[in-house]
Parts: sequence; C-alpha cells; structure tokens
Amino acid sequence: MLNEVNHNPVISIGIPFYNAENYLAYAIQSVLSQSFQNWELILVDDGSIDNSLKIAQEFAHKDIRIRVICDGKNRQLPYRLNQLIKESKGKFIARMDADDIMHPERLEKQLDFLENNKNFDLVSSGLISINNFNQVKGYRCVSDLYSDFNVPKLSYPIVHPSVMARKAWYLRNQYSEKYPRAEDFELWTRSIINNDFKMAVLPELLLFYREEGNLSIDKMINSYKDTLRIYSDYYATNFLSAEVLKLYLKILISKFFQYTGNLQKLSQRRNMKFNHSELEFYQKNLNKVVKK
Repeated sequence: MLNEVNHNPVISIGIPFYNAENYLAYAIQSVLSQSFQNWELILVDDGSIDNSLKIAQEFAHKDIRIRVICDGKNRQLPYRLNQLIKESKGKFIARMDADDIMHPERLEKQLDFLENNKNFDLVSSGLISINNFNQVKGYRCVSDLYSDFNVPKLSYPIVHPSVMARKAWYLRNQYSEKYPRAEDFELWTRSIINNDFKMAVLPELLLFYREEGNLSIDKMINSYKDTLRIYSDYYATNFLSAEVLKLYLKILISKFFQYTGNLQKLSQRRNMKFNHSELEFYQKNLNKVVKK
C-alpha cells in the first residue's frame, strides 16, 4: 500500500528545514497523523549543522512515503521552496515549516475545498498559536471565508505554512530569491498583479503555529523592510499612506518590545483568546500528535 501511495500521491507536503532538531520530529509526526493518508512528504535540508538531517533520515527509513533531499548547502528558503515544487509528484502541494504542527484534519479539509471549488488554486487557514513547550496560547483567523485579493496590499490574511495549492499554479508562479524574508508576500503581490491569484482563506484553525518563545527581532525587522521594498517595486505607492505608516509603526513597536525585554509578548497581542473549553479541546488535539 505504501509503495502505491508513494508513487502516486495526491498531495506533496514540503518541509524545508535548517537546524530544526528541537521541533522537526513533531512536524513530521503531525503529517503521519493526518486523517488523509495519500501523500508524500519531502524534507529538504538547507545545510543544517545540528541533528535535523539525522532525524529526517530516521523517519524516511521507517516510511517510504518520506523523502529527504540534502546537498549540504545553505541556499535559504525561497530556493528550497522552488526545489520542493520541482520535486513534488502530487497534484497538490502543501506548505509547512519545520517548527509547526498540522491539525490532524488539515490535509483532508483543504483538499476537499480545492476539489469542490475548481475556481480556486490556493487555500489557507487560520492558526492556533503555540509556544516552545507545545502549549496552546491563542488563535488568529478570518471570521468567514475570505477571497478578496483584487489589488496588492501591505498585508494579507494568509498564513504561509498553512497554504495548499494546485501544483499547476506553483509551476506558473514560483518564489523569487530577491526577498528572502518576505518571499510569500512577494509571490502573492506578483500573482495578484498578474491576475493569477485565486486564493481562499478558510476560517478553520488547521495549523499549530509556533510563535511565543520563537520570535526574532532581526527576522521581524528584515521581514517588514522586505515587505516595504516589494510593495514599492511592484505597486506605485505614496509612502505617507496609512498602510505604509502602519508598517513603520510596527517596526518601532517591535524595537521597543525588544528593548524592554518583552518581544515574545508581541505574539500575544496579535492573538484572540480561547475560552476554557476551546483551549482544552485544541490542547488535547495537539497532545495527541506530540505525544505519539
């Protein structure tokens, strides 16, 4: 059965990783725990110097649906994402980061949406924010299905590692290596301008997204700066506009929180809170995956 699934997967799941030994096993285990099982998992090492590659190889040895690619080089995320597109065998490609965890029904629900809504090429979802100890902290999502991507903006309600897309779309729209800290934003913006961005964001919470304890001031600032450059390069804008000023304000707020030693609290400010029963429900879902 695994040989058949491996050669004819419906979904290719791509996880690029770099020095992710603390969390990679959780990410892989969440793929193994999916309700939908006709997939291949491609793990691409980006020159790790910790035990990440060994962990990936151990999982691949146990399940032939898992492939590991390693060239020993550090080429950064956009290059690896394009590599995953080329290597994939499935009709659909699901994104994921090495420190995140899939909800057990993520693949099933996103595939069902794309199969039943042929006018969309991509689908994303809401997220459940977790910390470095696999504790559920809050959530972010749209209130209803969102698909208003008619013009470029400075932010989109898209969680990049929760995206599933038709491979045909990715072959038409690959990642630019020019903006390594905002490669997803650049791709969305370019695709919108080219009138080739049929994306739906589901309100369902289908990704456990590791935030608190994992924020980096350098990555945040560089991401904001790349976003501004992309918006300027692709879309003539007034840099005194409310949206642009808001992004500059985010940079100042991030620096202030870093200076006061409260950077990790920024993730809490962005999230909505669960009530007690909801928190318990999602924590139990997460525990089923990470304790296997």
